[in-house]
Amino acid sequence: MSSIEVGSIVEGVVTGITNFGAFVLLPNGETGLVHISEVADTYVKDINEYFQKKDKVKVKILSVNGDGKIGLSIRRALPEEEKKDVPRKGVQRKNSRPAGAISMSFEDKLAKFMKDSDEKQQDLKRNFESKRGRSSLRHSFVKDL
Repeated sequence: MSSIEVGSIVEGVVTGITNFGAFVLLPNGETGLVHISEVADTYVKDINEYFQKKDKVKVKILSVNGDGKIGLSIRRALPEEEKKDVPRKGVQRKNSRPAGAISMSFEDKLAKFMKDSDEKQQDLKRNFESKRGRSSLRHSFVKDL
């Protein structure tokens, strides 16, 4: 395992999300914390709007404490030109992620959309058929009276 240096920028994987930040597995096998205040240059109300477990992210190593705690930052790992894309003044775009987050490819997003769409259509069809079945039972019951 290689040691990490304060100030270096590395790629890691989000392993856990809490209301105060995200835990990131680093290349050397250690885990650090990105505090919610280090996610973006704007106010972050809900970190889940930025990340999900297993997302790959670039982080800057801020501190390595003697007790093994590693402080990380995503916003400080971004080049200046990418920071301009992050919304300002606390305005949060729904489901947006900071430019430093490595997102899915277009093909992966399309495949996910198609899968979700098919599941929703099947749910609607089942719901419609079950309601239609109940109404025909109701009519036959009333007819028998």
